[in-house]
Amino acid sequence: MATAYAALVSLVQTIEHLQQHPRPPLSLDKQQVRSLQDNVAVLQEFLELYSHRLTQESEDGLVVRIADVAHAAEDVIESHIVDQILHQSGENITSIHCHVYQDLQKVIADMDLIRKEVIEITERMGTVQDHQLRGNSNPPGSFMSSSTLQGRKQAMVGCDDVLNELMEKLTGRQSDCRIIPIVGMGGIGKTTLATNAYENPLIVEYFDIRTWITVSQEINTRENLLELVCQISKERKEALRGMGDEGLGEMLYKSLSGRRYLIVMDDMWSIEAWDKLKLFFPNNNNESRIVITTRLSNLALQISGSGGLRMNFLEEDESWDLFCKIVFGEEAGCPLELEEIGKTIAENCKGLPLSVIVIGGLLAKSEKSRDYWEYIAENLSSIINLEENERCLRILFMSYKELPIHLKSCFLYMGAYPEDERIRASRLRKLWVSEGLLKPISGKSLEEVAKVYTKELIDRNLMMIDSLGCMGKIKFYKMHDLLRDLCIREAKKERFFCSPELGQDISSIQCRIVVLDQGTSKKKNDFSKALHLAPLVRSFTCEFYEAGPLAPFRLLRVLKHYGTEDYHEKIWRNEVYPIEAIFKQVNLRYLTWSVPVSLFYRLPSSMHLLWNLQTLVVKYDGIVDAPIEIWKMHHLKHVDVLRLRLPDPPIATGDEFVLPNLQKMCNIINLKFSEEVVKRIPNIKKLSWTYDDYHEHDYCDEDDLSPSRYCFENLGRLQNLEYLDCIDYYDHYYGDDDDLSSSRYCLENLGRLQKLEDLDCRFPSTVRRSDLVEGLSILHSLNKLSLQGSCLQWEDVTTKIGSLSLLQVLKLGYKSVIGPMWETFEGQFSSLKFLQISSIHDMEDWTVAESSHFPCLKFLHLELLCKLKKIPPSFGEIQTLERIELNGCTDSAIVSAKEIAEQQEEFGNQDFRVQVYIEEGQPDFEESELKSLVSHNF
Repeated sequence: MATAYAALVSLVQTIEHLQQHPRPPLSLDKQQVRSLQDNVAVLQEFLELYSHRLTQESEDGLVVRIADVAHAAEDVIESHIVDQILHQSGENITSIHCHVYQDLQKVIADMDLIRKEVIEITERMGTVQDHQLRGNSNPPGSFMSSSTLQGRKQAMVGCDDVLNELMEKLTGRQSDCRIIPIVGMGGIGKTTLATNAYENPLIVEYFDIRTWITVSQEINTRENLLELVCQISKERKEALRGMGDEGLGEMLYKSLSGRRYLIVMDDMWSIEAWDKLKLFFPNNNNESRIVITTRLSNLALQISGSGGLRMNFLEEDESWDLFCKIVFGEEAGCPLELEEIGKTIAENCKGLPLSVIVIGGLLAKSEKSRDYWEYIAENLSSIINLEENERCLRILFMSYKELPIHLKSCFLYMGAYPEDERIRASRLRKLWVSEGLLKPISGKSLEEVAKVYTKELIDRNLMMIDSLGCMGKIKFYKMHDLLRDLCIREAKKERFFCSPELGQDISSIQCRIVVLDQGTSKKKNDFSKALHLAPLVRSFTCEFYEAGPLAPFRLLRVLKHYGTEDYHEKIWRNEVYPIEAIFKQVNLRYLTWSVPVSLFYRLPSSMHLLWNLQTLVVKYDGIVDAPIEIWKMHHLKHVDVLRLRLPDPPIATGDEFVLPNLQKMCNIINLKFSEEVVKRIPNIKKLSWTYDDYHEHDYCDEDDLSPSRYCFENLGRLQNLEYLDCIDYYDHYYGDDDDLSSSRYCLENLGRLQKLEDLDCRFPSTVRRSDLVEGLSILHSLNKLSLQGSCLQWEDVTTKIGSLSLLQVLKLGYKSVIGPMWETFEGQFSSLKFLQISSIHDMEDWTVAESSHFPCLKFLHLELLCKLKKIPPSFGEIQTLERIELNGCTDSAIVSAKEIAEQQEEFGNQDFRVQVYIEEGQPDFEESELKSLVSHNF
């Protein structure tokens, strides 16, 4: 049913995209559009209200027919769009319109028949008021209150004994405990147990190095090595991609040698994965530990010679305790009238934590009525005698079945990601939008609708938050293996997406979403060769280039294509399609591809034929030149290229060269804010650019490299800007300092950006201070500020930046501030939660008289402050403070951090921690002195 509903939503959006385009590639008959919209509205309402009651085979067949007819209508429209755009010089417009009308009329006739059948069914069923609908039929955009996620996701119940045993093995001196397996079935809490131990302050203190990797079923030794090395060395993965496995392994071995380390290897499935990595883990005889979580008892025995720690099922009272925490939160209890049936539900989960959590998430989001809870209990009682794994999947399926219909396709889409993948939140939202899975909500953009949907899935415990940014926004999601298994199983039933992993015969199904990732089975080559049998594919994800030509895919709307090291060579040998072929996919809405070669590349002028493109992502080491035709791409919303050179738009009247929907444009080189540019991106929200005239000398005369050419005076006209990031390398090469400092940036205009929330500026130390101070002081909407090279005075930071009442994150980098002493006073930094000061080499004294000067501070990061004498003692009294990190600071600063840790402990802040990173040759401490400072919170 998810596929049928998604097909209807997608059809409506396709029609709307045509109607909203100023120059639509195809015109539809207005009467036919009304007929389609009326029919779709009826069918959507039917699925929203009655989908949970369609259990008979005949009615299930009706749902399949709804999906097919919606797909057929969309195929007609988009096929003719392709013909119209790619063959404009061929068939005349009248003939094309005639064919569109005739083809759509046939589809509308079929849809009319289905509509009549649906109306008959609804009349037969009568008004729906039973418990099945009251529990789960919330319309898109409405969601009932529930307990917050925080405090629930890592909640542990009934595991105190096994946690204590794990802690003893981790910190004990037993020589036979170097490798510690944690064994148990899926969903029993192995990862949660390991996480609680891994983040315990005692463990943080005890080990010099802690790293965590997820191994998964598909063995990828290279990615595991990269992850381990990057966590230890703090290097970015991109910087290490050129190293071979042996080189990475040697680097890992050297990093671990002589140091007490803890490595967690989560979700291991085979001895082969262990054998390929164990050579790089030195046995230092210093109580280093390796924790492995696995479902396989025999694997634990093979690796460690013992059965390891076995996770047991929860007792009945423990299941009930966890159930109540999930459904009602930490404080509230279960109403007396629901207690008996609630205990029955918890008991029927048979002690498996994941089952309790997911069923609890379902009930937390549903009406808390006895009728609905009895319905859930009845369904659970019918599966209690099944085998453990199957019973768990059936319980998870129940939660899926009870999902509102508008959430089901988004949930199934998560199964298209590789196992244990960290899913970037912003990217997932863009993909849901481009796939056409989201039903609009009045007053919200589709990206905002996507946030509503993810919140719904998280509150139901069907998605997990993997990590947050410093502003507290979600950066990555994850999905439990068993929930992903459920997604894959239901996606196969629903024909929602195709992958070799599903074992489908692609020639026998109407495939719309295809996934070919590096982790898929060895059948992928045969599968990819059969793709020519699926010309109606709308979404194609490919992580290897043996997939053949794109020619069969005329109707692609999503293309994610990731390259290999020999991609460029294969192009020249004609083994893969050239990049130009991508831009013949004129229906694309989302395009991302990776080209691992460092060359100058020019996007083809034909790219504007992608009439509905919304997201463009190019992962490419060289500079990418955009054609002037990019200004014609009306629906373009997000542009993210590593280094993009954007041409000036043509001087023209009208709206032909305007990007009214553009919200994000990243990494633009030498962007000019001319009047022609500014008026063509009126709704831009996120903008980042780099000024580097090193790249300009082949394109313009040296006389034209004047700062005035960038027209900064117009920046303040971009009234919708929320994020602004500017890097300037200009005077590293050319230019007169007086000219730069006096008029280059026009920073006084910053104050005109009244919606700006995030500002990140890296200057070449030639900015005029007064202009910046004037601009910053009236940016009252600012939440996050990062500066480098701004040469402010500490007084400016206190009086001007400190007065920004909404500022939560402040990062002060190299030469952002000059002067030896910073003194704060009360009433400033009222909302600041995160403070980072790095590479300000003349900072010596820091005075904070009262803790009230930073009343909300949670995180303090100090780096490469070679003269700072100490951290103000009043930080020991800040009740909200959670963490201090020091890297490359003086020995006296480290001692002061230790004193703050002791003071925080005296105040009862048991969660407070100090982390110190020691640079080679600094500080002057002896090793014994350093070790004497170590405690449970330092």
